[in-house]
Amino acid sequence: MSGEKIPGAAASAAPDPAWESALASARYPRLLLTGAAGGVGQTIRPHLRSLADQVRLSDLARAIDGGALGAAGEAEELVACDLADRAAVDALVAGCDAIVHLGGVSVERPFEEILEGNIKGVFHIYEAARRHRVKRVIFASSNHVTGYYRQDQKIDTRALRRPDGYYGLSKSYGEDMAQFYFDRYGVETVSIRIGSIFPEAKDRRMLASWMSVDDFMQLLRRALFAPGVGHTVVYGMSDNAHTWWDNRYAAHLGYAPKDSSEIFRAKVEAQPKPAPDDPVAVLQGGAFTTVGPFDPLQKA
Repeated sequence: MSGEKIPGAAASAAPDPAWESALASARYPRLLLTGAAGGVGQTIRPHLRSLADQVRLSDLARAIDGGALGAAGEAEELVACDLADRAAVDALVAGCDAIVHLGGVSVERPFEEILEGNIKGVFHIYEAARRHRVKRVIFASSNHVTGYYRQDQKIDTRALRRPDGYYGLSKSYGEDMAQFYFDRYGVETVSIRIGSIFPEAKDRRMLASWMSVDDFMQLLRRALFAPGVGHTVVYGMSDNAHTWWDNRYAAHLGYAPKDSSEIFRAKVEAQPKPAPDDPVAVLQGGAFTTVGPFDPLQKA
């Protein structure tokens, strides 16, 4: 099998009407959410029961034991797991029917930190999915996979990846992992290159990258239940008036965002403008392109 089979003609076709009619009621018996204590994880947690009969929520022990997730709700279970621990991840995935993988470091950090959760962790997730015959993974990729494109460029998901840091590199690696596990083992993945999921767009960059929670949940449902996704890459963004990304090769998901960052424009544009040569105003990755280098050998 080849990855080119998915982004071809089928990828640009409209969703099947029969699937659309069944989409609202589609459910999994047990859905796993990693990174449940993170910002996005906590935001979507109340909505997950609409996707599955049972929801397994996971994060590091310090998040669960420290009460960051509170108590398990109805049809929920909390499982502490370090993504860098292969045996623990294998046990975590056992009995699950689909995985929403948000876990790992979510900001730019030294490579040694990125390595554990984001690189070892994604390998452990896919190995466990293979072993336990999980056929659908939603991988939380990132717009930082293409962060070195300029903001005056518009790109699609076939554009050359240009990660803007170790975090972006780890997400690029995760997309390659997803492709490999589909080609060799048939594990399907939708890699969502998340833009900015916040209650509102906070700055000029987010006017292009913002995504509402409602739009994310629509995309997540479609990513979980669309037939024949192979490995599909899609940018996670709302219907913003101006954006840098083109989702033509994910049209088969039928994602049609309803919200827009325009309602925040006046508030955002009242903020001082960054300098014209500031990466925040020039590059799609914004401030991520300026973090580091992290040099553990450098003397203070």
